[in-house]
Amino acid sequence: MREIAMRRCADKVNKLTGIFNINNQADYHTDEHILVCLSSSPSNAKVIRTAARMANAFQGTFTALFVETSDFSNMSKKNQKRFHENVHLAEQLGATIETVHGEDIPFQIAEFARLSGVSQIVIGRSIAIKKRLFSSKTLAEKLISYAPNMDVHIIPDIISSDSVYRAIKINSKLNIKFSSADILKSILTLLTVSLIGFLFQSLGFVEANIIIIYVFGVLLISVVTRNRIYSLISSVLSVLLFNFLFTDPKFTLQATGQGYPVTFVIMFFAAFLTSSLAVQLKRNTIQSAKAAYRIKALFDTNQLLQKASDKDEIVSIAAHQLNKLLSKDIVFYFVENNMLGTPKVFALQKKTVNSELLSKSEKAVATWVLKNNKYAGSTTKTFSNAKGRYLAVRANDRVYGVVGIVMEEETLDAFENSILLSILGECALSLESENNAREKEAATILAQNEQLRANILRTISHDLRTPLTSISVNASNLISNSESFDYDTKKQLYKDIYDDSMWLINLVENLLTVTRIEEGRMNLRMSEDLVDDAIAEALLHVNRKSVEHYITVESKQEYLLAKMDAKLIVQVIINILDNAIKYTPKGSHIVIRTKKQGDKVVISIADDGDGISDEAKAKVFDRFYNGANKFANSRRSLGLGLSLCKSIVNAHGGEIFVSDNKPRGTVFTFTLPRGEVQIHE
Repeated sequence: MREIAMRRCADKVNKLTGIFNINNQADYHTDEHILVCLSSSPSNAKVIRTAARMANAFQGTFTALFVETSDFSNMSKKNQKRFHENVHLAEQLGATIETVHGEDIPFQIAEFARLSGVSQIVIGRSIAIKKRLFSSKTLAEKLISYAPNMDVHIIPDIISSDSVYRAIKINSKLNIKFSSADILKSILTLLTVSLIGFLFQSLGFVEANIIIIYVFGVLLISVVTRNRIYSLISSVLSVLLFNFLFTDPKFTLQATGQGYPVTFVIMFFAAFLTSSLAVQLKRNTIQSAKAAYRIKALFDTNQLLQKASDKDEIVSIAAHQLNKLLSKDIVFYFVENNMLGTPKVFALQKKTVNSELLSKSEKAVATWVLKNNKYAGSTTKTFSNAKGRYLAVRANDRVYGVVGIVMEEETLDAFENSILLSILGECALSLESENNAREKEAATILAQNEQLRANILRTISHDLRTPLTSISVNASNLISNSESFDYDTKKQLYKDIYDDSMWLINLVENLLTVTRIEEGRMNLRMSEDLVDDAIAEALLHVNRKSVEHYITVESKQEYLLAKMDAKLIVQVIINILDNAIKYTPKGSHIVIRTKKQGDKVVISIADDGDGISDEAKAKVFDRFYNGANKFANSRRSLGLGLSLCKSIVNAHGGEIFVSDNKPRGTVFTFTLPRGEVQIHE
């Protein structure tokens, strides 16, 4: 009946996958999470392919789980090779490989499925039958009892129950490996406890104390040896030695006491049980140590990756972690425009990596991995001549790079493979985060540039109308009615045209400077110039209405040099002076002061106007901020002047700030690097 049920289940799965494969072109996605169990069984490849078809049909998540038990290290080379082939097959079919540790395989599978949100589990029939041989329940029955709400699919294969049983017996025989060192340890331990037994007997201790010594000896053997078979053999030998050495008649295997047979049986089971528990504890300790090492390696990798500033540093950290883990040379290819970039080599101890690893044939393997988003390399049949093992560094179906590991014909065990995939997963997530951050930054800059262009166009389209209209009207009046105008009227019209044209020139200069700053083309032409010369040049180009104010220059040092781009600093002074002229009433005093302060030159421009509020001080250097004031001719400021001043001064390595003038008014102060006077004799 069970065989019929298995076939019906498999037919149902095949029909289901067939139905969905008809419409595999549709954009269909579900929350299904398919879990397939990995093993060294010859039929496991069929199980993996079936699970992959199910995952593809449901467009769901596909995970391959391996439960590493204490017997894994004793697996034959043939089975280990088959197991690695099954792991590679699962990788190529798009599965995420996961490894857990424990002796209770059904419980580990059910617990992983519960924590990972698995909806369907796929196992092979041979695994279920194997568990039946050693317990009253099959693996499937136990799995269903642990996870009653989860679908469990058993995939039938061509292997019969008798074949499985014979394979298990053969494997069990092959897995028994005797070591001369372990045999010697066992013999010495039994001889030692026997001598201690003679000592106890001479001191008058009862036989129960000697039995405890032998049980302790078996327990010690189970700790110092590697295979459980030594515990079984030493348990039998301890009973025989106790019978031979300490029961009457001595030095024979006969026992005349009525209770001795029961004593021997209890002694055997006590010795074997304690030794088995010790072996189990030792294996659990090893598994716990592996799990702790894996967690520590991933934690360290995660901590280092969080500190990485760019993708090169991310890859360097991941590669060096793999160097330490695998003791292998690493080659990494970045993916740029769906093409492999220049390889980055991470060699052990800074030695030269094998040149064959960078050959065209090796790059062809890496290219195949990129295009197919799968594993390939020296341990696969397709690329058996490759020098390295290549894996895609991917996140959410996007490949960020291809990593190559120098493997030759070697293979990684399940533990190393698990950490390798985890580190590559962490690397992929970090690369994805870094890529998202760069894209977000680029989008932000693009948005800012677009906003800047929109603000400039909107402001220019509004504010250029007044001066252009004024210039046009005044010029038209001069052309048409110049003969009827008196001298004073003509002079006023000329002044208005001049003022409007100078405003436009200043606007264009500011806009050009903004453009250079935004495009990163503001190249400073630094030289050591006299500060007084820059101030004098600026005073020649300030607003014509400067004659309505009292502008003075005060300098505490006659020859004060500063390292600057004189043309840009002249523009800074002009912008600050124009603001002082425009926003202060006629007759105001404007004072320009210069002084030396350490390795800086301090330039301040103070006025005695109405001042600036504290709220406005925080925004005065922001772009497009022009406050609430209006000019006398109702022409608005673009709010670029002081923002440009800050950008230019900062580019010189200086600072600019605004403060209150005492008793009233405002002071704009900025600093520049001080120059040294060169004396040539």
